[in-house]
Amino acid sequence: MSHTVADQLVAFLAEAGVRRIYGIVGDSLNAFSDAVRRSGRLEWVHVHNEEAAAFAASAEAQVTGRLAVCAGSCGPGNTHLIQGVLDAHRSGAPVLALASHIASRQIGSGFFQETKPEALFAPASHYCETVAHPEQMARLSRLAVQNAVGKSGASVLVLPGDVLAADAVEHDRPERLVTSAPRTAPDPEEIRELADRIAAADKVAIFAGIGCTDARAEVLELAGRLQAPIGHTLRGKDVFGWDNPFDVGMTGLLGYGACYEALHEADLVLLLGTDFPYDDFLPGARTVQVDRDPARLGRRTPLVQGVAADVGLTLRALLPLLEQRTGRKFLDTMLRHTEHTLRTAVEAYTGEHHQRIPIHPEYLARVVDRAAAPDAVFTVDTGMCCTWAARYLTPTGQRRILGSFVHGSMANALPMAIGAQFAAPGRQVVSFSGDGGLAMLLGELLTVRRHRLPVKTVVFNNSSLGMVRLEMMVAGDPPFETDHEPVDFAAIAAAAGLYAERVTDPANLTGAVEKWLAHDGPALLDVVTTPDALEVPSHVTIAETRGFALSLGKTVLGGGVGEAIELARQNLRNIPH
Repeated sequence: MSHTVADQLVAFLAEAGVRRIYGIVGDSLNAFSDAVRRSGRLEWVHVHNEEAAAFAASAEAQVTGRLAVCAGSCGPGNTHLIQGVLDAHRSGAPVLALASHIASRQIGSGFFQETKPEALFAPASHYCETVAHPEQMARLSRLAVQNAVGKSGASVLVLPGDVLAADAVEHDRPERLVTSAPRTAPDPEEIRELADRIAAADKVAIFAGIGCTDARAEVLELAGRLQAPIGHTLRGKDVFGWDNPFDVGMTGLLGYGACYEALHEADLVLLLGTDFPYDDFLPGARTVQVDRDPARLGRRTPLVQGVAADVGLTLRALLPLLEQRTGRKFLDTMLRHTEHTLRTAVEAYTGEHHQRIPIHPEYLARVVDRAAAPDAVFTVDTGMCCTWAARYLTPTGQRRILGSFVHGSMANALPMAIGAQFAAPGRQVVSFSGDGGLAMLLGELLTVRRHRLPVKTVVFNNSSLGMVRLEMMVAGDPPFETDHEPVDFAAIAAAAGLYAERVTDPANLTGAVEKWLAHDGPALLDVVTTPDALEVPSHVTIAETRGFALSLGKTVLGGGVGEAIELARQNLRNIPH
C-alpha cells in the first residue's frame, strides 16, 4: 500500500507527542481514520458529538500542557467542532483541529455538505490553512503545531478528503519542530518606573490570573514584600487559592471575600497575568498591568502603566528594587473582611443545621469538595455550577478546576471530563454538571461508558437554567422559559450502563457521595437541588438591587407570592451587608 498524505500526518502527530485523536469517523475523514488504525501509534477516541471532541481536546491540553488534537469530517462534522475549538483558543490551550473537507475538485460548486471551514475557523484560531496539495502537508502541519503551542491557542488544518488519500510527497531535508512558547523579558526602564510607582503607593493590591501559573513563588514574595492582599480570578484559584497568607478571594459575579474592596481601596492595583473581562468590578484607575500579550494591556481598564512581558521574569527583575514593608493595616483589614464574608455569607448554607429539602447546591458542593481526592480534576459547567465551584471547591496545589471560563459555553463539563480523564488516567475526575448543560450533550454519557472512563458526574438538578433565571431577575424581569419539567438523570444514566443514584434528601447525601466517588468505573450522582439558591456577587450595585426587587414585585403581581417568599427566605443569609 502506498504511503498517503494521511499516513504522513499521523506519523508527524505521533512524533510531535500527540497520543490520541478525539472525533467521529466518516466520509471525507476516512483516509485519515484508516491511517490512524493502521499505524497503531495514535488512539482514536470516539465521541458522540464533535463539539465534545473539541472540548475534550481542550481539557487534555490544559491538564498536560501538551498539544491535543480533535477531528471532524466535512460539513456538519467539522462545524460541530467550533464551540470547543473557540473555547480552547480563548483559554490558551494548544489544540489542533483537523477539519476535513469535500473533494478538492468539488470546492466552490455548492456540493453536498460543502462549507467554508477557513471562514468558520479563522476567528477561532491562530492559524487556519487548507492543505490543497500533497506537497504542502509537511510544512503546513509543522506551522499549525508551532502556532498552537507557541502562541497558546488553536490551530486548524482544512483537509480535503482526496488530498488525504493521495500519495505523500516526502522531503529529504530534516525539519525540527519547535514546541516551546516564548517568554518576553521586561525592559529595565519599565521595571524602574514600576518600582517607583510602587514606592509612591501606600496601599498596593494584587489581582492575579492564570498567567501567573509559573510565577506563583514570585507573586507571593511580592505580596510579602509589600504587605499586599492578593485577589485572583477563577482560573487563578488553582494557583493562589491554597497556602496563601495574602488571599482575599475573588471579585466579579462569582466573587467572595474582600477582593473587590481591596482593588477599590488600594492606591495602586497590579493586574498580573489576567485578562479579567468584567470591568465593572475593576477600579478603573490607578492600575498597572503585566501580561506577555501586548494586545491585552489596557483593553479592560485604563492603565497608568502597561508592561508587555512574562510575569515571572518581570517580578524577578522588580523584587530587588523594592524595600521590605512592615505596616500591615491594609492587608489585615482585607483579611478580616474576607474571613467575615466566608463565615457569614459563603458558609451560610453548608452547615448541618441548614440542610433543607430541596437540597441547597452550596451544601452539595461542600460535601463533594470534602470527599474528593486531594489531586482531583474538577470540570465545571457554565452557569451556577461555576459559582459553587468558585466558592466551595478547595484548592490544594494538586487539584485543577477546568471550565469554559472565557468562552462561556454551556455543556462543557462532561466532555472536558472525558479529555481530562484520558490525559490523567490515574486521577479522580469529577464533572460538576448542570441539568441544562448535561441535557445538551447527554450522549457523552455513552462516550464515558464506551471507553470505561471512571468519570464521576454530579448533576445539580434544579429543573432550571439557574444563571439565566438570575440574570432576568437582576434585570427586573420575572423568570421566563427558564424552568422545565423534572428529569430523572439517574434513570437515564443507569439505562446507559453507568452506576447511578438519585438523591433528594440531604440526610442521604454524604453517604451517596462517598459511594459514588468510590465506584470503580463511570458513575453519575443525580442530586435534586433548589432552583431558588442565588449567586450573589461580593459587591451588589444599587441598579442590580433595584432590578431584583422589581422582579420579585412582578412575580408577586403575577400570582407567585409563595415563590417570592420562599426565594427571600432561602437567600436572606446570603445577601452581603
